[in-house]
Amino acid sequence: MSEETRSEVYADLAAVGPYGVHPGHALITMVEPQPGHEYAYNRWYEDDHYYAGAMAMPWMYAGRRWVATRELQLLRYPEKSAIAQPVTAGCYISTYWITEGRYDDHMKWTVGINKRLNRDGRVYHDRTHVFTAFQDHAATVYRDGAAGPRDYHALDHPYAGLVVEVIDADGPERRTELLEWLRSRSLPKRLAGSPAAMVTVFRPTPLPLDRMSYVKQVEGVDTRLTLLWFLEQDPRACWEEHFADLDAGELGRVELVAPFIPTVPGTDRYVDQLR
Repeated sequence: MSEETRSEVYADLAAVGPYGVHPGHALITMVEPQPGHEYAYNRWYEDDHYYAGAMAMPWMYAGRRWVATRELQLLRYPEKSAIAQPVTAGCYISTYWITEGRYDDHMKWTVGINKRLNRDGRVYHDRTHVFTAFQDHAATVYRDGAAGPRDYHALDHPYAGLVVEVIDADGPERRTELLEWLRSRSLPKRLAGSPAAMVTVFRPTPLPLDRMSYVKQVEGVDTRLTLLWFLEQDPRACWEEHFADLDAGELGRVELVAPFIPTVPGTDRYVDQLR
């Protein structure tokens, strides 16, 4: 057994390198199953891929799946989105936290395991990656200061909804300005009195050249920010008041605002509401 798994080196690997709890990196992957494959895709992802293709990997320590029913898809904007064409594409999204400082280690493992899963026929191909990117953490802004769950709790805490916002700045320097504006001015104001407990902000990183061919290279590496708003209520209950008019001021363009609710693991709840 040791010759197959090289278990003799595991203690050596664990003894070095960062091992904090901060979500230094994330995998955010929004996927559209092909029509007629919704049930099969959902069962494959929940029963196999979520675990064997994600949570079982080193340094990926938290994960959660979210779904957009047709009703939620129709709330998205802008109509002409640089992320999703049409803007309603991508009815499932999965979010994962990766330990800060362990991105390179995780990427080596994930490339290797996904090649193996594909070779072994454990990859479901009747799907489209609408927005899949590994991302570096840039900021977290809390509504209630030091009270309440932290960002490392966010994927385990029973939040009732998620709003994914993607903003493109006009250039790398403008993204730096945009991030500071969001962190110090816009997000604190938006969060005050809202049902969102926190917003995490990420910057996309390029995928490795030896990635799986069905996942396209990441766009906007130098100009894009991805915001995850964690909600304490269903986004439909607060959409018009709090999320129907998100903007980037004069520093960028909002390319996607999309609400989701959590899936119920082990079930096919909401699959019949996707179309």
